[in-house]
Amino acid sequence: MSEFRMPSLGADMTQGTVLEWRVRPGDVVHRGDVVAEVDTTKAAIEVECFDDGVIGELLVPVGTTVPVGTPLATIETTVPTVATPPPVPAPPTAAHGREAGEPTVRATPLIRRLADDAGIDLATVQGSAPGGRIVRADVDRAVLERRDGRRAPVRASGYARRLAGESGVPLAEITGTGPGGAVRAADVRAAASPVSGSFPATAEVAPSVDTSTPGPGRPGIPEAPRHDPAEVRKLIATAMTRSKRTVPHYYLSSTVDMSAASTWLADYNRRMPVSARMLPAALLLAATARAARAVPELNGHWIDDEFRPASSVHLGMVVSMRAGGIIVPTIPDADRLALPDLMAALRGVVERARAVRLRSSDATPATITVTNLGDLGVDSVYGVIAAPQVAIVGFGAVTDRPCAVDGLLGVRPQLTATLSADHRATDGAIGARFLHALSDLLQQPEEL
Repeated sequence: MSEFRMPSLGADMTQGTVLEWRVRPGDVVHRGDVVAEVDTTKAAIEVECFDDGVIGELLVPVGTTVPVGTPLATIETTVPTVATPPPVPAPPTAAHGREAGEPTVRATPLIRRLADDAGIDLATVQGSAPGGRIVRADVDRAVLERRDGRRAPVRASGYARRLAGESGVPLAEITGTGPGGAVRAADVRAAASPVSGSFPATAEVAPSVDTSTPGPGRPGIPEAPRHDPAEVRKLIATAMTRSKRTVPHYYLSSTVDMSAASTWLADYNRRMPVSARMLPAALLLAATARAARAVPELNGHWIDDEFRPASSVHLGMVVSMRAGGIIVPTIPDADRLALPDLMAALRGVVERARAVRLRSSDATPATITVTNLGDLGVDSVYGVIAAPQVAIVGFGAVTDRPCAVDGLLGVRPQLTATLSADHRATDGAIGARFLHALSDLLQQPEEL
């Protein structure tokens, strides 16, 4: 038996409220299924299941506010087997109205109930999960297609359907470029691609569906409560004051030559379709994650008067909110992602953060954080550490600056990278080694 708990969206989150249960005791769930929605002062979070199993007991009623880490429900991860007689072959006209030889619908009881409530025949729905299993996004898509009068099925790969479900872009609104007009993953990415900005601190995302205003127009998704900017500001003030008061910061900066990275990125994007092009943000995130892996003394948490290194780099990103304030979602295992995957993760997490509707995986405790104000023209930024983390990396704008090149005065694109670190966990020499590793990685972008 396992539990899923109230997730934490950073050190300034202390509690959350259960908005909705999307499962009932006895429902079969699979890894990745959304089982509940909770509300915090900053955002609504969809709680995902991280195990396959059967829902046991719902421990927290809807509308109840509980501290971070409180068990919300139990899940039986091992389903006991019982002896059953051999199945009797079905007659030529099978149950549920399917003809003999027609494939069986693969869906959990929860998905079947959602489809029944929406009046959707699951036999007409194409599943996007592995093995053709039908998930919630497929049911929501079917409801949208019926509502908008689109009866013809949309041809798309399973991966494209999953991306569309994650990004909130209806497949029927995407022009497919595959054989016979089939929608490919690249088409979904193009429909949900960012239109401005170079880093998540201020990057805007242009979704095909207005995910910032969920409501009756988005079937199956409840109205998200409005978040008070004053309360958000109060949370930030409390967390930052506590950090500055209790964490002995030290600060370092380094000028990074970005000529190799800029040239490599321009060449890469020239060879790729628009939907697959890379933003400079992806390079900065990748370099930070790999530098943190190379200098593990800065990747982890200070707990109970000792540093506890992390085995993976869970990269927190400071994202500015449209209504004011900041939110810090996480890209888990960022050091293990290839650049295209990191770019896709970046797009997804920024879109969800700006819609203030995150997933519990976005609330994975970060092990190191990145902040950036470069696209606003800031030369450098020194962040405040999000305790219990021990470091935050800052990036300024990439600008052409005079510098010495092979003994002569030249002009190269450069940026200022900064590090704010906890002096209890490390000293300046380790911080300098981190910035040196970061600079080396950005000057060898083909190695990222």
